[in-house]
Amino acid sequence: MVDLRIAGGRVVTPDSVSNADVLVEGERISGVVSPGAGPDADEVVDASDKLVMPGVVDPHVHIDGPNSIDTYETGTAAAALGGVTTLINFAWQPWEGEDSIWEDSGTLRDGFERQQRLGEDSIVDFSLHGTLTREDPDVLEQIPELVKQGITSFKLFTTYEFGLSNGFVEEAFERIADEDAVAVVHTEDDSLCTRRTERAKEAGQAAAPEYPDSRPKRAEAMAADDAVRIARDAGMKYYGFHTSCREAAEVLDAARTDGSRIRAETCTHYTTLDRSAYVDQGNLPIIAPPLRTPDDREAMFEYLRNGIFSVVSTDHVAFKQSQKDVEAWWDGEFGANSLQHTLAVFQDEAVNERGFSYPFLARVMAANPARTFGFERKGLIAAGMDADLLVFDPNETYTVSAEDNESKADYSVYEEREVTGRVLKTYRRGELIADHGDVVAEPGSGEFVSRAVPDWTE
Repeated sequence: MVDLRIAGGRVVTPDSVSNADVLVEGERISGVVSPGAGPDADEVVDASDKLVMPGVVDPHVHIDGPNSIDTYETGTAAAALGGVTTLINFAWQPWEGEDSIWEDSGTLRDGFERQQRLGEDSIVDFSLHGTLTREDPDVLEQIPELVKQGITSFKLFTTYEFGLSNGFVEEAFERIADEDAVAVVHTEDDSLCTRRTERAKEAGQAAAPEYPDSRPKRAEAMAADDAVRIARDAGMKYYGFHTSCREAAEVLDAARTDGSRIRAETCTHYTTLDRSAYVDQGNLPIIAPPLRTPDDREAMFEYLRNGIFSVVSTDHVAFKQSQKDVEAWWDGEFGANSLQHTLAVFQDEAVNERGFSYPFLARVMAANPARTFGFERKGLIAAGMDADLLVFDPNETYTVSAEDNESKADYSVYEEREVTGRVLKTYRRGELIADHGDVVAEPGSGEFVSRAVPDWTE
């Protein structure tokens, strides 16, 4: 006997879709067998006419930090409904500043311990990126210790009040490279964005459609070019966050001389929306980098198709509509929530509208992020892996509505968007955590996952 059989569905792997049953024993997948073959099960779930997919691994999620009001309970409830079974949040090094939630500066270890404590309410499994916010050489001494504890990636910004200079970025990259860990980077040129923003304020360009010009495409490309040049000299693993435009994609493409040490993602919103959303929705979709042109949106799919981008993430950030919908865009909060609908929305655009395959979906939203960030038992439907599984109906059509949000955010940038394809059941390590739109697991059932140093030669 096994604990669970998901029977009669079409099982999606990074390479194929096949008729098979998935067997689960405890927290692990014990086998993928021909329909009806193998042992009996205590519970049989009928997945006829449905897809059985790996749980989404989202490596770019903001929960319970200085830039998101979601708690682990609310944010991971949204994740569970959306088929996200594993995510990576941010362990911010406390800093002093206008945008800080801390009164005093602190260490990376302080940020790590804070998130581990808050994460005790998580419903899905989670890990953390160490996030450097100050040019403090002492913080670099903590990197080896954190790597030993399973924090094998570190985030740096090139903009905002916690942005780092190229000189310190180089020093940090060298230390991260010593541990064979991964640097994840938000790349926008701070001086250019600051000047453009001040010019917009002086000109009274406060309307949302004018926002993208304050953070131009070349600001993203320039900063990405600096960062990848430093990364290549350091011989390190570099991962570009939330690539939004063709110019930045071209920089990353040119840097990938061996195809292994420079990797990048784009996000669901950059593949499904463009800057016309600022006309339609006002300040609600204001994010950084901004939504770009229709050509940039097309470029995201071109670079996903050719493998330059290997991951699609959410960059989930939660705020209330009242915090976004202010008179001048620069006075509002930046970010958009999308954990609850990311798989369905991206699947509808990529598979239904553009003819991408379900194995492609499994690669960019599960297998690739898992391998890129050192999750050894996540991202695949195979014997021995964690039983992170979705029953997905590719034919059910629904309309996105913020009224259904589990996130504290009370709006959606996908509001009233009709999508075909819906998550019906979400299993995390063999436990049913979401069922037909209801969260059925208790807060705290998710676990912190200690990650390995990833092997990028595969």
